[in-house]
Amino acid sequence: MRKITLDIETSNIGSSMSDPSQLDLALVGIHDSQNDEYVSFTLEDIARLWPILESADIVIGYNSDHFDIPILNKYYPGNLSAIRSVDLMKEIKKVLGRRLRLDNVAEATLGRKKSGSGLQAVKWWAQGEREKVRAYCLEDVRITRELYDWVRKNGSLKYRDFDGIRELKIDTKEWEKPTNGSLTHTLPF
Repeated sequence: MRKITLDIETSNIGSSMSDPSQLDLALVGIHDSQNDEYVSFTLEDIARLWPILESADIVIGYNSDHFDIPILNKYYPGNLSAIRSVDLMKEIKKVLGRRLRLDNVAEATLGRKKSGSGLQAVKWWAQGEREKVRAYCLEDVRITRELYDWVRKNGSLKYRDFDGIRELKIDTKEWEKPTNGSLTHTLPF
């Protein structure tokens, strides 16, 4: 099964973070399970990303169904939401009833925090510090991938609450279940 874990950074901040269509792509970072590599793509070379996503069996992200995939769809000639995905934030909200920040879950589950913030990445991008943005984005991809692997192995994630660290049971049995029928891909790569 080819799993692509992804995260994006934007080059601007919209007036309403609830509408990803206001934001512009700066960079996409991915981990490809097929070759166990972390790579990034800017707008200049994003066409190289499409065949990778088209051949994915599953796309993994954190808030990706609401944020990353809709922004990528602005540039993609097909429909990325047709590709099977696991959005860890969405899975957490299904069980907990509210969203949790990636930093909260990473610290409680993996014992480490993120290396920055999305707002900081926008500033770095504006200042021309592309390598800082790339490193930050790929670290978020690494954290998301490790959380995915953790929950698949342990059936739970951890988060910090007012009362300390809590464990959240998450059902993953359908995540990598083979699908029957036709391909979910939208372009003929």
